Amino acid sequence: MSTAETFGRTIQLFLVDGKPTGLRKATIHGWTGLLFVSGASAFGDLTKRVEVDRTGVYILAGPDADKPGLTRVYIGSGNAVSERIEQSAKKRDFWETAIAVTTSDDDLSKGHAEYLEARLIALAAQAGRVVLDNGTQPASDRRRLPEADVANMEQFLANLRIILPVIGVDMLKPQPKAVTQTATPPEARTEAEIHFEIRHKSGVRATAVEEEGEFVVLEGSEALTGTGYVQQSYGGLKDKLIADGVLVPSGEGRMRFSRPWSFNSPSAAAAVVLDRNSNGRLEWKVRGSSQNYHDWQQAQAAVQGESA
Repeated sequence: MSTAETFGRTIQLFLVDGKPTGLRKATIHGWTGLLFVSGASAFGDLTKRVEVDRTGVYILAGPDADKPGLTRVYIGSGNAVSERIEQSAKKRDFWETAIAVTTSDDDLSKGHAEYLEARLIALAAQAGRVVLDNGTQPASDRRRLPEADVANMEQFLANLRIILPVIGVDMLKPQPKAVTQTATPPEARTEAEIHFEIRHKSGVRATAVEEEGEFVVLEGSEALTGTGYVQQSYGGLKDKLIADGVLVPSGEGRMRFSRPWSFNSPSAAAAVVLDRNSNGRLEWKVRGSSQNYHDWQQAQAAVQGESA
């Protein structure tokens, strides 16, 4: 099998106390890595686990109070994760989810854990999906590992890339090409994607593509502002985009996307563009046609069903 090929993986998610909101244990078949996930109410159960009293890394995640719509994350490591994660949790009030990562055979050394910690911080910073609460970014070579150990830790990280999104943490997921390859003109870098657009009667026009499950509004798109509608769901997100310079003034009653932005749904993108709560599945149309996103998605599902 070539490295370019993909294959199925078996992920086991065990509800330790039988409750979906309690302590969860996640593993990948054939991998020695162990993940324990809890909210604040089950945090004591997490720190009491024997497997967590081992060398490894941990993650604390929760909403960022200063940047609505974004997640704040702290990443750490320790010889006894249970002790270190408890210390870190007491110093931070933003977190809602705690994740401890160790191994079933307790074969991670302090050097392994520090390497994983540094790489996780670097990868999260590179992906740009979360706000890092870490004050510094340690170099991955602060603990010089043998070449074979580095390869093993990179494989460990590859498995974390797979399992973290399954438990709701996408901090390592690379941004879509439509967001990162801005040196290439929008039409050129998204030529393989279906383009969707909103054409408002005011003349405001926005263009977007869907890539890897994310809805990306391209730079140059416009958005309404000051419409007077009450933004119950995405008003905070729009304010953040304005504060961060993603949306800049572009004439009376409108703004312009200075760079592409990835939304978690067509409705979130439509709400920002139209300055009101919107059903993006109906508002976004395939460019050059009257087919809305919902109908296009249904047509795609029918084609895939026929070819299966």
